[in-house]
Amino acid sequence: MSRICELTGKGRQVGNNVSHANNKTKRVFLPNLQNVTLMSEKLDRSFKFRVSTNGLRSVEHVGGLDNWLIKTKNEKLSDRAVKVKRELKKLDAKADQAA
Repeated sequence: MSRICELTGKGRQVGNNVSHANNKTKRVFLPNLQNVTLMSEKLDRSFKFRVSTNGLRSVEHVGGLDNWLIKTKNEKLSDRAVKVKRELKKLDAKADQAA
C-alpha cells in the first residue's frame, strides 16, 4: 500500500541524514497517515479514507468532507475520493433541477 494521503495527495519526501561529521546519507520522510471514517452530510453516508493528519486538519478547517471534495482538484484526490466527489455533483445537479 503506497504511503499517499487520499485527500491531499501528500506523499513521501526524500532528504539526507547529516551526521556530526557532515556525512550525508539518503533517507525518506513519510507522511503521518491515519485510517479515518469521514461523514458526508449531503450523501448521509460515511467513507473510509487513509488521510494524513495534516490533511485531516485541513478538511475540518474547510468545513467537512463535502466542502473539501468540491474545492479540491481531481489530480490531488485518489480514485475513491473522486468517485465520492462525482456522487456529490450528481446530487447537486438533481437538487438544481428540482428547484
